[in-house]
Amino acid sequence: MSSTSIGNLVFSGGLSSNGNGGLGTGINVAQIVQESMATQNAELTAMQGQQTQISTEQTALNSLNTDLQALQTATQALTDPVSDLDSMAVQSSQPTVLTATALNGSATAAHSITVTNLATTSSDYTDPVATATTVFGNGTLTIQVGPDPTTAKTITINAANNNDTVNTLAQAINNTPNIGVTASVITDANGARLAIVSNTTGAPGNLTITSTPAAGSTTTPALPGIHTAVAGVNAILTIDGIPIASTTNTVSNAIQGVTLNLLAPSTSPVTLSVGADTTSAATAIGNFVTAYNQVVTDFNNQFALNASTGQQGPLAADSTIALAQSQILAAASFSTTGNGAINSLGDLGLTTNDDGTLSINSGALATALQGNFSSVQSFFSSLASRSFGANLTNQLNAITDPVNGSIAQDLNGLAQTQTGLTQQISDFQIQLTATQQQLTVQYNQVNVTLQELPLLLSQVNQQLSSLG
Repeated sequence: MSSTSIGNLVFSGGLSSNGNGGLGTGINVAQIVQESMATQNAELTAMQGQQTQISTEQTALNSLNTDLQALQTATQALTDPVSDLDSMAVQSSQPTVLTATALNGSATAAHSITVTNLATTSSDYTDPVATATTVFGNGTLTIQVGPDPTTAKTITINAANNNDTVNTLAQAINNTPNIGVTASVITDANGARLAIVSNTTGAPGNLTITSTPAAGSTTTPALPGIHTAVAGVNAILTIDGIPIASTTNTVSNAIQGVTLNLLAPSTSPVTLSVGADTTSAATAIGNFVTAYNQVVTDFNNQFALNASTGQQGPLAADSTIALAQSQILAAASFSTTGNGAINSLGDLGLTTNDDGTLSINSGALATALQGNFSSVQSFFSSLASRSFGANLTNQLNAITDPVNGSIAQDLNGLAQTQTGLTQQISDFQIQLTATQQQLTVQYNQVNVTLQELPLLLSQVNQQLSSLG
């Protein structure tokens, strides 16, 4: 086999004029350029594959970090000084008489409460007139809220002020600054009446309203008379034998941390029990287990072989993830001493499965919460120097801290690698384009030369024949 060279380009197999891609027929420039650049294109593909792999790792890391943050939130609900383990439940023996709520950390106690009467809101009304637009006589209306007469407001009623109907008078009252009442119009079979309701409950909101016709007024009907519908009185109750008065039916200062909601007078004492909210605590622990199991499953999925692909997850080779997995699993097995009956998750009825996830024995958990609630609180409390809660919080902070956490550092490293690789690919693509253009020009020149060779050979042959 022979070879023919043109410049620096070498073609094996020689050149011919038989129409099979040799002399006179030219070459497939695009194919030859593509084959010449095959190695460089393979290198580009490899870099793009690496870029895709990094993106996959970043997505997996962000997903894992989201689940770790959810675990951190569920842990905080158990470990913070004001947490679900500090929430209090309040039970009333007569919920139709009173209910109550308690702040976290309120004292556990039972109280005997008798409600004598509820606080009322003072209200007055006028005599009826024919309609809401019936004009009544001129005069004045004086409204006093509470016992202090200096707070009274006087409204002059006449046509000039456009307030001589119940409709317009109600508007005038509501437009008066700091008057302390709300006026409305009530219409029934008897006609239209002006209703005035105090904005303050209890005795401090009791209304004193007087109406006085103007001297010499001849307009009929006369200014409607005022009547008391309800007098404003304070709520009266006794708590553990101590008399209490309240201007509202929401009593928030009689028992520290407890707010009473008075609903009706009582015919017998109401027993109000304030204690730990074991239901909320069990829910919070269940939420923690759910979040923990999700994180453990995430880790397991990275290191398990995929049955269809035969490959592990994208983070299987990431040492940061392997370390984080060991930290989380070790935190779950943490135990303390000197904390009463609760020194490990097992004492709460939480057991570890073969895959590292946790299971809850609801009965055992209920028993632990009902019989050893203070020990459960201290077991999870992040304020204790050596507790499950403090240890887990420290481990999670080391992993999830947005600046110095191991996940954040890992993501930063991948981002830097991705940025550098993106620039490298961009530069390489520019180089490939230039190379492709150069090769195309060269092979186009070769193609032209090959197509002209038959004519040149014919001319040479003619010259040789003439010499013979």
